[in-house]
Amino acid sequence: MTADTSSALLARPGAVSGDGVDAGVAAHYGDPMREQRLLSEGLAVVDLSHRGVVTVTGPDRLSWLHSMTTQQLTGLAAYTSTESLVLSPHGHIEHALHVVDDGTTTWLSVEPGTADALVAWLERMKFMLRVEVADVSDRYAVLGEPIDAESTAAELSSRGVIAWRDPWPGLGPDTATYAAANPHPGESRVWRELIVPRAQLDAEVGDRPLAGTWAAEALRVVAWRPRLRLDTDHRTIPHELDWLRTAVHLHKGCYRGQETVARVHNLGRPPRRLVFLHLDGSGHVLPDAGAELVIADGERPVGRITSVVRHAEDGPVALAVVKRSTDPQAVLHAGPVSAAQTVIVEP
Repeated sequence: MTADTSSALLARPGAVSGDGVDAGVAAHYGDPMREQRLLSEGLAVVDLSHRGVVTVTGPDRLSWLHSMTTQQLTGLAAYTSTESLVLSPHGHIEHALHVVDDGTTTWLSVEPGTADALVAWLERMKFMLRVEVADVSDRYAVLGEPIDAESTAAELSSRGVIAWRDPWPGLGPDTATYAAANPHPGESRVWRELIVPRAQLDAEVGDRPLAGTWAAEALRVVAWRPRLRLDTDHRTIPHELDWLRTAVHLHKGCYRGQETVARVHNLGRPPRRLVFLHLDGSGHVLPDAGAELVIADGERPVGRITSVVRHAEDGPVALAVVKRSTDPQAVLHAGPVSAAQTVIVEP
């Protein structure tokens, strides 16, 4: 049964609930652009208490997670953040794990609505190992903070909180990138997720202004940061989204889906690729996520929009996944809206 992750912060003045995968927390508090600027300046905090929180305890926890996921987790130092993916046997992305360990417990922050399936799968994979898995989403919530700092033992001992620092877009010790941008636009975005007891949500926000998910998503999209369930579908492999850079260790040994990761990396390019789109903002209506992209009327679709936002400086922008063969110079169209491409994953 899905844990109750409804947010007490929706009672704050001006809160407007989100929808879709971000239902249950505030999309905004009345002024999304101002909230976005406050977030960019490092002043605001975002309610992400709809995210799932899963804990893994026991002496075998890190080696066990290491054996099943894409990241090097053995020897992970306490209060050092990383991320890992759970892949299908064919290499398609099923789960994205934000991982931090406190020395006795591994904490996993996961996308809304995915904790149940993740825990069920992990339970089936326990065998005789000394591990215990728990969905603690009903007791712990997540806050997003524009802070570039790892968690500390003091935060956990004094306030009962632990933080995951987003490593994006830094390259891991043994990985690869499919993007040539230098500098990467994600370098200007600092972010961490604070895992906090639900009863302490108000206290952890304190007197900081709240920003909604619309503001956080705008900063994510211009940083080219992929997100599970928005920028992925049932066929997505990590290479298509440049997700190897922070979530995949290329020589860690076998895990489910590893053959696809190695084959695509060693022998070729991914069949699809992530692009950044500047949308024509002259109209009042923007395309929805999932809208098909064509080069000209009547032609077959070359891809689909995955995330759409309004950025305070760049205006309406989006992420999209297109066929690798799509001309990077072509103007794409989602219904009446035209879109100019910026290459993320190279053809």
